[in-house]
Amino acid sequence: MPRHPTAGSFVRETGTVLYCKPMNTETFSVRLDRSAKVRLQKLAKSTGRSRAFLAAEAISGYLDTNEWQVAGINKALASLDRGKGIAHARVSKWVASWETSKERRAPRGV
Repeated sequence: MPRHPTAGSFVRETGTVLYCKPMNTETFSVRLDRSAKVRLQKLAKSTGRSRAFLAAEAISGYLDTNEWQVAGINKALASLDRGKGIAHARVSKWVASWETSKERRAPRGV
């Protein structure tokens, strides 16, 4: 079944008509300051996308980034709890040596 190249897997193309399957989504409200709302409206108009689509994409991207960051922090903290890590003083000396004639190699972990 051919798919529209930019519409994703939820659209099936038949001839020149696009049939959209209902997406499993929920609605909720978000408060925006006036300038953000105006920017969202302008972007929606210039891209031909709805404000809801753009907001959902932005939220999804935000969640992806922050979930990745929090998982990395938690992994690093767990590593430190197991006694693995590099002493702050060693890292500080390494960073202080950057762009000097005696730049140090990166410290190795424990």
